[in-house]
Amino acid sequence: MENLDNEGGPATGGDRGDYPNYGDDEATFASFLQEHTILKHANDDDEDEGMLEPTAHGARALRRVPCYPPMLQRIKNRQHYDGVRMFILEVPLLELVAWDAVRGSDLTSRAVRDATRYHALFCSVIDDFLENMTTDVDASADDARDSFDVLREQRLAQQALRRQGASQQDQVVDDANGPLGGGGLLNDDANNNNNANNANPGGATEDFPPLLMRRYELRILPLGRSGSLPPFVHQHKSSAGAVSKSLEDEDAQVGSKDGISLRHVRSRSMGRLVTVRGMIVRTSDVKPACVVATYTCDACGCEIYQVIQTRREFMPQRQCPSDDCQATGSGKGDTLHLQTRGSKFVKFQELKLQELPSQVPMGHVPRSMSVYCRGELTRMASPGDVVTVDGVFLPQRIAESGYRAMKAGLISTTYIEAQNLIVHKKSYDQNSMSHLSMDEQEKLQSEIMAIATGEDPIGALSASIAPEIFGHEDIKRSLLLQLVGGCTRKLPDGMRIRGDINICLMGEPGVAKSVLLKHVASIAPRGVYTTGKGSSGVGLTAAITKDVTTGEMALEGGALVLADQGICAIDEFDKMDEMDRTAIHEVMEQQTVSIAKAGIVATLNARAAVLAAANPLYSRYNRHKSLSENINLPNSLLSRFDLMYLILDVADVDRDMALARHVTFVHQNEGLTKVTPEKSTPNPIEADDSDDENMETDVEKKEEKSLRPSVTPRLLREYISRARKFQPVVPPEVAPYIVEAYVGLRMQDAKGASGRADGDQTAMTARQLLSILRLGQALARLRFSDYVAREDVDEAIRLTLMSKASLNDDHGPQQGGPQTAAGVRSGGEDVISRIFHIIRDYATASRANRVELKLCEAMVLRKGFTAQQLQSCLEDYQSLDIIQVNPTGTHIHFL
Repeated sequence: MENLDNEGGPATGGDRGDYPNYGDDEATFASFLQEHTILKHANDDDEDEGMLEPTAHGARALRRVPCYPPMLQRIKNRQHYDGVRMFILEVPLLELVAWDAVRGSDLTSRAVRDATRYHALFCSVIDDFLENMTTDVDASADDARDSFDVLREQRLAQQALRRQGASQQDQVVDDANGPLGGGGLLNDDANNNNNANNANPGGATEDFPPLLMRRYELRILPLGRSGSLPPFVHQHKSSAGAVSKSLEDEDAQVGSKDGISLRHVRSRSMGRLVTVRGMIVRTSDVKPACVVATYTCDACGCEIYQVIQTRREFMPQRQCPSDDCQATGSGKGDTLHLQTRGSKFVKFQELKLQELPSQVPMGHVPRSMSVYCRGELTRMASPGDVVTVDGVFLPQRIAESGYRAMKAGLISTTYIEAQNLIVHKKSYDQNSMSHLSMDEQEKLQSEIMAIATGEDPIGALSASIAPEIFGHEDIKRSLLLQLVGGCTRKLPDGMRIRGDINICLMGEPGVAKSVLLKHVASIAPRGVYTTGKGSSGVGLTAAITKDVTTGEMALEGGALVLADQGICAIDEFDKMDEMDRTAIHEVMEQQTVSIAKAGIVATLNARAAVLAAANPLYSRYNRHKSLSENINLPNSLLSRFDLMYLILDVADVDRDMALARHVTFVHQNEGLTKVTPEKSTPNPIEADDSDDENMETDVEKKEEKSLRPSVTPRLLREYISRARKFQPVVPPEVAPYIVEAYVGLRMQDAKGASGRADGDQTAMTARQLLSILRLGQALARLRFSDYVAREDVDEAIRLTLMSKASLNDDHGPQQGGPQTAAGVRSGGEDVISRIFHIIRDYATASRANRVELKLCEAMVLRKGFTAQQLQSCLEDYQSLDIIQVNPTGTHIHFL
């Protein structure tokens, strides 16, 4: 029994010792503010050698500097940083551990478990610290005295006079209620009870609240998150201390550094500091939220303060709690009036955070949660952004009072009070290398320049788009140009010419259309993937919803609005309802969404490139019917696509063998990252068996050579971001070339339209001219050039003709590339004859017997042929004495 008592006594004391001692925690945090130092890179003009830290040989010298005192002195002096009107004070919990492994770790664990309470505790310590500091005499404060300064001085003077009068009155009362006055302790107890009963439950007081004069925002950053604002901007990152095992386990319960899914936030995380990751689907308007309400009393003239802080609703104070009004009884009426100028408001915005598609299990509905942002955290994210939120997971009643509170009963909702917000999925135009170190930036820069100065940069970049998919070279080039996009032109009259490229992939099942769509949506910083059958018109454009916080009608953007300045991939495009499909007509050309619903008339930006995938009407392409009968899409919609590809699954021995080898190779090597040059070497025994095996080995060699992806998705994304900074223009010497090419294509299209039943589907219109310009600008961007060259125009015309050829071809383009050398079939006519007919038709139209060879080469290349095929054509027809090339090789004469 004695052992049990001995064992039981300390256990009880230990349990009591687990309760936090807030006084000790305040002293610990005050010591942290005064003593903590960080490492920064030393400058050349640093004279204090005693503060330099020893570093490795060749490394930059480090200097240990105080962390918080200089920042607090700036707050005291009101010396704001450039462009920032509010001081933001970050407290990374990792710095607490680095300061003191014992006291800092204990304080960190308690701050993570009760973040709201310790946020208020840290603020009170900082307020006391600032109160005891003195303003520098030589400090040039950029802010004049505001209303709060005047209010504070007057209030302190009134409180001093009130205390002086109260002390004199107490002296008189003590003399009257002495030993002979009949008062004594009983009357004192009655007065105390009366004052206690008159205490206001609303929290109103005469004391000046520190929150009213607080000119900074405090952010508590979780473990693993380093500070990004002063004084941590130039901090040497290795100065943080090691985290103990217990803190790592506790940090794993509330989310890692990268964030966890919303469905993994459990009840044990209530009140804790958590880190979640998701997509912003809705943002409310930024509105002022009252944190301190100030009243004036008509009876006694006192100022009364009511601290509201994080509450959504509060009951305004009606009775004055001052001693004068309580003594005279005049405070029982409605004598208080709210003074807006003396109250304090902060910016408030509510975000709706939803799980990412990759975080949702199959067959489940994505979960969402509200995130409350205050102060400088507002306006940081917009719908469609992928963010990581560090905040406190808290419960909240559905309504504080009224019918909704009665109907809800005991049910509460949950929300996250944001402490930090990191936007990940930004647009291409924003810099994504700011978070990288100098060495990583230099390495990335060298890799980008190696690709740009390589032999075929466009081919290397396009090969990295879905490298597991065999073939589709021209389609992948088109998707690369869609990621880069053309230049958006805004004319002086306000008209806007879009620069985004729209592509439609039409084909039979099993040709990897959906895989291409998902891969492109993952590469684009703001890519949204959706299906036509599961999307409605309002789901694609915008919907009218009711704001839960304010009760007002608000707009909630759909998939096209969320993909602003990105790519919206729509699968199963042909299965959309006709009413829903017409909703994207405006988006594809004007790139806006016009809404006139529920009294809201607005125009939203939808500057997104549309990548659509559709199946033929009868699932598989019916070769006995025309294109318009197979593809059940209206001409008004098809004309808005810059490129349209028809992908058919045609049986071909060589292509099927190459495809099968590609698929088996990917499965054998668990992807394409393990391919080495040794693996691409054919077996010499197999190479010497027969001519057929030699041919198969050549195919294998070519296939495995194309399997090596030299560009990672991160490098591709950064290359595109760098390319989009260029704004290429068409130089005067290239403009006539584009005009001539467009007129020639129109004439050729007009001649072939009479014999083609589906000519209306693939007609060359003015929109195709704009498409050629956009494709040329995208090709110039990939070359990091400010001007569009002739080669860019030729490649753009070639891609346009290849897309038209796939629609006109009865068998479609092969998955491994064009079916013939030119990519066009023409009733059994060979390549040499087609090239000769192009040159002859041009000579007949120009009524000349002599044609410039350079011009012939440009025309042939635009048709999709190669220079070698042109040379073969000239040699064959020269041998037949039909044409003759002059000795200098500049002109062709027809004999």
